[in-house]
Amino acid sequence: MAAVHESRRRSIPTVARGSTRPTSRDVAQAAGVSQAAVSLVLGDKWHGRVSEATAQRVREAARDLDYRPNLAARNLRLGRTRTVLLVVPALTTEFFAGVYTGATRVAAEHGFGVVLYPSPEGIGPARDPFASAQAALDGVIASSMAADALSAIRGEALPLVMLDSDPAGSLGAATVNLDITDGVRQVAEHLLSLGHRRFLHLAADVPSWTFDVRARELAARLAGVPGTSVRTARSPISIEGAVAAAETALSGPGPHPTAVVCDDDLLAAGTYKAARRLGLRVPDDLSVTGLDDLALATAIDPELTTVRLDAELFGERGMAALLAVLEGREPEGGDIPVRLVVRGSTASPGAA
Repeated sequence: MAAVHESRRRSIPTVARGSTRPTSRDVAQAAGVSQAAVSLVLGDKWHGRVSEATAQRVREAARDLDYRPNLAARNLRLGRTRTVLLVVPALTTEFFAGVYTGATRVAAEHGFGVVLYPSPEGIGPARDPFASAQAALDGVIASSMAADALSAIRGEALPLVMLDSDPAGSLGAATVNLDITDGVRQVAEHLLSLGHRRFLHLAADVPSWTFDVRARELAARLAGVPGTSVRTARSPISIEGAVAAAETALSGPGPHPTAVVCDDDLLAAGTYKAARRLGLRVPDDLSVTGLDDLALATAIDPELTTVRLDAELFGERGMAALLAVLEGREPEGGDIPVRLVVRGSTASPGAA
């Protein structure tokens, strides 16, 4: 049998001298079939159109000739570039680096490339990265924090998947969300179970659906517990901004909060610094929570109690949803679960 197989291999014509790479014509000649049959088999559309034996001959001929389809020519015929734009608020955040990693992993498995495009200053308009976005892209994945960039790059005219976006008012054909509501619920229940009743919400000063959800859910959870109060202070998403905002809020008049709920781990790190400046100890005098579970969460002391968001899975689900939209399928539904990670920054309130 091996001898017969070797004989068949020797009978396959080689690529013509001077050719740079084998073509589908070479595969068709080697397999004794038409080029149309080669296209059907290698495009996995042969079922019911050619026989299993013919399909096997084509696959073996392509393997023996080391044939690789010319994807550029194929995409040109199909009107596809197999390129997706991922629009994020910034390149400098660990979270969106994870989203990009997850998206490119799924894209690569399906022969797509991902172009990463940050919206300047995190929000607001962005210049068109291409002469014509529609001509250069098959689709767009965009964070709601960078949604304003879509009009400038005409991304809303393309197949679009929104991340962290209100499903009821999303611009996209599909939305993919983390279960932020449940994350805030877990934070509130954890702090309430420790006995905290006076809260400060250090809120991200960014007009975005995801931060609106955090504020609404925290207020709703705390409102249901008698004797509970919550104040809100707003801060840019930076350690420096959080230091200033938290220091002002923690040193103001009236009963001081015993717990600070931060919209982001960076805001929590800034709260740590503000507390130290005011002579407060975490968690003895002040419990602090974050949201993201960045590497920073275990680099600060005490380590931060925070909500773990799976950024890579977020990116994977976003890319999978866009592929489903492009193929006319229904994307996977349901929010991505999140989990509270309890560390040393939270404890029962002191006597203060």
